[in-house]
Amino acid sequence: MSTSTRDAHLATITKNDPRWAAVVARDPKANFFYSVKTTGVYCRPCCAARLARPENVQFYGTCQDAEKAGFRPCKRCKPDRASPVEQHAEKIASACRLIESSETPPSLELLAQHVGLSTYHFHRVFKAAMGLTPKGYVAAHRANLVRKSLNKSDTVTGAIYDAGYNSNSRFYETSNQVLGMTPSNYRAGGAQTDIRFAVGKCSLGSILVAQSDRGICAIFLGDDPDSLVRELQDQFPKANLIGGDAGFERLVAKVVGFVEAPALGLDLPLDVRGTAFQRRVWQSLRKLPAGSTASYTDVAKLIGSPNSMRAVAQACGANALAVAIPCHRVVRNDGALSGYRWGVERKRALLEKEANA
Repeated sequence: MSTSTRDAHLATITKNDPRWAAVVARDPKANFFYSVKTTGVYCRPCCAARLARPENVQFYGTCQDAEKAGFRPCKRCKPDRASPVEQHAEKIASACRLIESSETPPSLELLAQHVGLSTYHFHRVFKAAMGLTPKGYVAAHRANLVRKSLNKSDTVTGAIYDAGYNSNSRFYETSNQVLGMTPSNYRAGGAQTDIRFAVGKCSLGSILVAQSDRGICAIFLGDDPDSLVRELQDQFPKANLIGGDAGFERLVAKVVGFVEAPALGLDLPLDVRGTAFQRRVWQSLRKLPAGSTASYTDVAKLIGSPNSMRAVAQACGANALAVAIPCHRVVRNDGALSGYRWGVERKRALLEKEANA
C-alpha cells in the first residue's frame, strides 16, 4: 500500500469517528484526548492550535493512555490539568456555597474575589454555567429562605428578617415575584390566590394546565382527570381554583399542540416556583434542545455541582411543569430511561416525538 493510499485510509477512519467532529468543533465539553503524530503532543478537543490532518490523529480516553503511547501534553491547552470547564465548575460551586452560607448577600466583588476571578469574568462564567446572574441566584436563594421561614415563623415580619432582608419594604417590593403571591397568602397555603385551570386530552392521556396571574404554574399528565385536579388541589391547598373558560381552553390547546409537535416551541410565560437549587436545575433543562438527552451527571456538571446527581434527580421529580421544563430529557448515565413523575412510558413517547420532529 502506497503512503498516500495509507494516509487516505487513516484519514477516512478518523473522519468516521464521531470524536473527530468534536475536535473540528473544538467542543469544550468533549471528554477525551487526541494525539498528533507529526508533533508528538496530545491535546484536548477544544485546543485552539491549528487543526491537525486527520490521518495523523489518534484518540485516547485518558491522559495516561496518550502518554503511554509516547505523546507529551500540549503546552497550549494543557490537557494534563483540569479543563477550563472543570475549573469554572469548581469556582461556581464555591461561589454558590458562599452565597448559601452567608447571613447577608455577598457582593459581586466579594464573590469574584472569593474564587480568584475579575468581576467581569466571574459574572460571565457564572451566568453561562448557572443560567442566572449572581444577583439572580442570590434572589432565588433568599426566596427559598423566605418560603422556609414563612412556614416556621410566628409572624411574616420575623420570616422576612430571618431570610436576611434588612427591611419589610425591600421584601414587599418583590414579594409577588418571589412567592407568586403576598407573604400572608403564602403562609395561608395560597389563600385568595386565583388559579385558573382546565383538563384536556392529548396522545399521552389527560393533561391539566393551570395558570396564575404570573404565568403557567402547573402542567400535569395522567390517566384520570379527577386525579390531576386533586393533585392541583394538593399543590395549592387554599387557592381559589377556577375552571377555565373558552379563552383559557385555547391556551390548553396550545400546550397540547406543543406536546404533539415539540418543534413548535412553547412561547408562554411560566410561573416557576422552587428552591434555588431546583431553579438552577430547571433552568439548565430548558436549555437542552428538543431531541437531545443528558444524564443526571451531565446536568449536575452543567449547574456547577458535579456531585449532586441525586439532588438533580429529586429536582426533576419535583417539577410541576411537564414538557415546559423538559425533565423527560434526563436519562441515566448509560442512556437508559429512568423514573419520570408522569410515567416512563410517557417519557419514552415524548423523546420519540422529539426525535421524529
